[in-house]
Amino acid sequence: MKKLKEFPYSRILVLGLAKSGTAAAKLLLENDRIVRVNDIQASEEDETVSKLKSLGAELILGSHPLFVLDDIEIVVKNPGIPYENPILVEAEKRGIPIITEIELAYLLTEGLLIGVTGSNGKTTTTTLITEMLSKSDQPVKVAGNIGLVATEIAQTLTEEEHLVMELSSFQLMGTEQFRPNIAVLLNIYEAHLDYHKTMDNYRTAKYNIFKNQSSGDYLVYNADDPILSEAVLTSNAMLIPFSVKKRLEEGAWLDDEWIYFRGEKVVNRKDIVLVGEHNLENILAAAAAAKISGASNEGINKVLATFTGVKHRLQFIRNHYGRLFYNDSKATNILATQKALASFKQPVILLAGGLDRGNEFTDLIPYLTCVKMMVTFGETRKKLKETAKLADIDVIMTENIHQAVEKAYKHSEEGDVILLSPACASWDQYRTFEQRGDMFIQAVHTLL
Repeated sequence: MKKLKEFPYSRILVLGLAKSGTAAAKLLLENDRIVRVNDIQASEEDETVSKLKSLGAELILGSHPLFVLDDIEIVVKNPGIPYENPILVEAEKRGIPIITEIELAYLLTEGLLIGVTGSNGKTTTTTLITEMLSKSDQPVKVAGNIGLVATEIAQTLTEEEHLVMELSSFQLMGTEQFRPNIAVLLNIYEAHLDYHKTMDNYRTAKYNIFKNQSSGDYLVYNADDPILSEAVLTSNAMLIPFSVKKRLEEGAWLDDEWIYFRGEKVVNRKDIVLVGEHNLENILAAAAAAKISGASNEGINKVLATFTGVKHRLQFIRNHYGRLFYNDSKATNILATQKALASFKQPVILLAGGLDRGNEFTDLIPYLTCVKMMVTFGETRKKLKETAKLADIDVIMTENIHQAVEKAYKHSEEGDVILLSPACASWDQYRTFEQRGDMFIQAVHTLL
């Protein structure tokens, strides 16, 4: 078992369990730390709770009393817990540091660490980098916001293995020493303002990916974003830009025929099977990070000639009597749905809806030109119905994914795309966007 290095804290509060909190508590206990766990939803009967108790953890469940901070030196919080939580407010008053589980993973990682963040495209880019390195015979593992707990993966790494981490703004807010050798910053659009409150706060969280980098590190960034291009100038890392709009000497770019990195032809665009113009940004970013990490052109080509997308991100499900079903459940904001819609030229029946965060959906209207019908569900179904009416598009309101699939198929014709791209988070009806996407897939297969 790997031991934590450069972690000078003896008494730790783990706030919130779920997967990352449980893994963090277990790691700390195995490293002979005194661990107190506070979770408002877990119960004494949970198998996870019993396991942590057997390892020596102190568990305070069902509420957030302030005394859980007594004698505590640092808080490891679940990323989803907002900083308005009374425990975190009090911890800040007392000057107690607050981190997330990725900080612990960083302290366990001895090999090359690649971190990927952005409002959209994180999972696709993270997966592409991992596959490009693997196909280039580079030892590599993947973890983080992609669904694999970072500390669990980091404990299994050898010094020779690379670690690619997908990083959310929630995770990056809780960083002290965290420092990827290669940071990838894809884009920043308005998202998660219910959590961050302002765009400045959201951007600051994302910029934490490079705040500790030094001159020996690399920062791959989107040179087509003027705000990002200015922000990265504060970084000490070597800047590696990528662009779909202009030729670059030091970074990744493209023309009508080729993908280039530092002037070298890497892959012919006709060999790329991943759909969507927005994915060209992800491909450029991934190719740049992979090349810096030692990937070969042959390995990159093998991936791009076969990779059709990650699950829940414009994932092709099946063709049934000329109807093409796509699962884009990971589209949890308007921008992601805009990009999904821009990927299709044929008629689309759009399934959309979910958690109501208070925003309107009029920004979708310019992207609805190929949409022949909208089927809405969840808390935002009425708002999206009004958007469809403004765009002069037929609309049907339903309660859930299963009903939406049935109605969409009933009103479809040969040649139509039936696209789940919700433009909303899933938490009104489904625990995660993965569960929502799985329900869509199940509904499609049940229907057919």
